[in-house]
Amino acid sequence: MKTFQSLGLSKGLADAVQLIGFETPTPIQEKAIPMLLTGNRDFIGLAQTGTGKTAAFGLPLLELVDDNSKETQALVLAPTRELGLQIVSDLENFSERFKKLNIVAVYGGASISEQIRKVKRGAQIIVATPGRLIDLLGKKAVNLTTIKYVVLDEADEMLNMGFKEDIDEILSTTPDTKITWLFSATMPKEVRAIAKNYMSDPEELTVGEKNTGNANIEHQYVVTQERDKYSALKRILDYNPEIFGLIFCRTRIDTQRIAESLMKDGYNADALHGDLNQAQRDRVMMKFRNRTLQILVATDVAARGIDVDNITHVIHLNIPDEMEFYTHRSGRTARAGRKGISIAMVNNRETGKLKQIEKILKTTFVKLPVPTGPEVCQKQLLALMRKVHEVKVNEAEIEEFLPAVYEELKDLNKNELIKRFASIEFNRFLEYYRNAPDLNADSKGNNAERGGAERYSTGDRFFINLGKMDDLDVATLLELLDDCCGITKKNVGKIDLKGAYSFFEVDKEKSGDVIKGFEGMEFAGRVVRVELTDQKSGGSSGRSRGWDRSNKSEGGRERGNREGGSRERSVSGQRGKESRDRDGRSNRGAGSSGSGYRPGNFEKKRKRY
Repeated sequence: MKTFQSLGLSKGLADAVQLIGFETPTPIQEKAIPMLLTGNRDFIGLAQTGTGKTAAFGLPLLELVDDNSKETQALVLAPTRELGLQIVSDLENFSERFKKLNIVAVYGGASISEQIRKVKRGAQIIVATPGRLIDLLGKKAVNLTTIKYVVLDEADEMLNMGFKEDIDEILSTTPDTKITWLFSATMPKEVRAIAKNYMSDPEELTVGEKNTGNANIEHQYVVTQERDKYSALKRILDYNPEIFGLIFCRTRIDTQRIAESLMKDGYNADALHGDLNQAQRDRVMMKFRNRTLQILVATDVAARGIDVDNITHVIHLNIPDEMEFYTHRSGRTARAGRKGISIAMVNNRETGKLKQIEKILKTTFVKLPVPTGPEVCQKQLLALMRKVHEVKVNEAEIEEFLPAVYEELKDLNKNELIKRFASIEFNRFLEYYRNAPDLNADSKGNNAERGGAERYSTGDRFFINLGKMDDLDVATLLELLDDCCGITKKNVGKIDLKGAYSFFEVDKEKSGDVIKGFEGMEFAGRVVRVELTDQKSGGSSGRSRGWDRSNKSEGGRERGNREGGSRERSVSGQRGKESRDRDGRSNRGAGSSGSGYRPGNFEKKRKRY
């Protein structure tokens, strides 16, 4: 078995690495470190994310840099501040007991003056994002003429993020005699062009086949309608109660909406995207690294460079346009030889993209059904039982309270106690998922849009002047009834959505609440009109037994309202609707779905919700 010292590292550095828990080199480390220790040849290393590339270049770099000189000898370029900070942390940990080096991180979103002061105090190694380093070069605050080694880490990501011109400018200011090491998960033509322009006869090392995925990642996918993706996402999360994962969205807006919805639905989630300032990003990442945050919702750009151990799942709410993005997303799990799961959520039109990814990555996607309500309940119940079995009992401190507990439960036998205890958690999920619709897009049963078909057909029938043209769906209508009238799902019967209007049934004893609740309401700037109809006749011909608040000047449909405030984009960025809560939870005020109902769009007597 190989050791780090057998790779050529000095005993001091090998001992320092072993003290922080590194014992056996990974394949990329085993092959790259001996090559890089020579320090006399350009190098290209191709390996998947999470295979230990930082140590592969970081350990040789620490051996080669002279700690007796204050000159800047090495430059490491990284695509994101998170990755840059992670590299600095690793290098400092590796060198703590080996050399006294000044390693400075240079990245945007932090005080540039403080970074300039650190560089001028003497930085043997600078780890930088391209944009901020360009700023320092413009201020003549950094001298790259003394650079001996340049490392381009995650080169494909930097180019995907549009840093090509910055990289060209930076490399043009470094000496021609420098040694360049390039590391990348994939080798697109843009990365190959960088190698051709700035490297001389590089030695190339590929660990695994080019453009292949991590063999430890199990690739799965579910097929659901676009508007059902959020509800299907919650099913997946509930079905995996021990999940510690990343959810990827395409845009910053989608990322924030999904994170806010999950938080309001009781999930331990938060968002990471480019609109956050550095302090916010650091706070979110600290919570995630410490595992006090269970679900991180992120954009591709923001999540690049995240190096967090033991991520169990990566969920793609959208399939990325570039195959390299999928590689980097899924590479956040199954790091350092561990196992992981990558789940792609697609609609029927997107299954072709999966075939393309399968072909390029030489892997196979396993199709999974969106879990049903009973399946989720069973998984949650068993997870609770495992927690009970594994819980640590503090005998000393709980002892004095036990007599009172025994007395309270003395009339229950063992089986009754187990059933009641299990029901505390089980009843909550059972109530939530009772009569939950099938969210699989290719199912022959009722999906979320047809969910009204499985509702009972008794009660009073109402007409409402909102329909699919207003991006109204079943979940949104249920939320309106809950928010405005105090009527929950269990009191709502059949729902029939039309283009410009809809019908819904409500228990007879709740009819008065409907008329009263919608009085004076506006939806996206339009007056809402609700009428009690005859049971079997169309709503427009039925006689209203309540008040008539039709806006006589309304005329036709107000397209400006529909295409303005009430129309949102779905999670994927395509036009359409996203279910606010297909499984029936009210999710009041979440404001995250793509439906027409959003806080600020609905108005009652000038009071916004």
